[in-house]
Amino acid sequence: MLKCIAVMTSGGDSPGMNAAARAVVRTALYEGVEVWGINNGYKGMIEDDMCKLESRHVGDIIQRGGTFLGTARSPEFKTEEGRKTAVENLKKHGIEGLVIIGGDGSLTGGALLSKLGIPIVGLPGTIDNDVWGTDYTIGADTAANTIVEAINKLRDTASAHRRIIIIEVMGRKSGWLAMMAGIAGGAEFVLVPEVKYNIDQMCVELKEAYDNGKRYSIVVVAEGVGSAIDIGKVVAEKTGIDTRVSVLGHIQRGGSPSVEDRIKASMLGEKAALALISGISNVVFGFDAGKVVSIDLNDAVSNQKTLDPELIRLARVLA
Repeated sequence: MLKCIAVMTSGGDSPGMNAAARAVVRTALYEGVEVWGINNGYKGMIEDDMCKLESRHVGDIIQRGGTFLGTARSPEFKTEEGRKTAVENLKKHGIEGLVIIGGDGSLTGGALLSKLGIPIVGLPGTIDNDVWGTDYTIGADTAANTIVEAINKLRDTASAHRRIIIIEVMGRKSGWLAMMAGIAGGAEFVLVPEVKYNIDQMCVELKEAYDNGKRYSIVVVAEGVGSAIDIGKVVAEKTGIDTRVSVLGHIQRGGSPSVEDRIKASMLGEKAALALISGISNVVFGFDAGKVVSIDLNDAVSNQKTLDPELIRLARVLA
């Protein structure tokens, strides 16, 4: 049984990271285990920027977006020397295991640390919902709701002016956010990296809809498809319809986490702490069909999650 563990957040921030970290800390303390917080991800680990945490340090944070521990890029961690320095700093404080909350890149870093003898338990924290082996990632639900709220508002002005609105959302490699928000927001078209699209055919269908009396159209574009601004120019030129583009950007990362992100992140945080303390490591905890499951860490970082084809079909049918 481990007597001292640490928790960190890494990569892009996502709503619910604080809830997960809070659960790790309070579960560890409940079990009589010392727990440390590492500030600013792998950068803080290398710079020895970490501190012992008590229950009060994670009070009043479950409702906050972002991450109280901070996050940062660390080119130095990509080097073997940097990782060895990180391990030395952990051992200096008596830290025997680490909970990492982050996406693919962060969990890949954890897999590298595990090869240096540090027990690792990962939690999938990314708004893209692109971690293999889990239906759910921390922050994805809140981000999807943020996009839907934006779509609702953009629809009002689109209808007033009979415009086409192109909305660019996050998702360089994964179209999950775009697809879920597009379906929930009633978009006419959802463009994602996983599916090839025909812009000429899309423009024909948009023009036909307007000719038949439609007042507006919403097109959701994942950033991995290409620039929504460029797509908007083509759509305006080919349809002759007034077209506007809205790039949502980092607003999708922020905001108070939803109930789902608070509850599920808390459940995962508790599982991670208990597993690590009991000697289980090199796993990622996620959800499958509503239940918490463990995924081999190396499997999680070496496989690519695919977009559910049923969502792709549904988006087209309902449009």
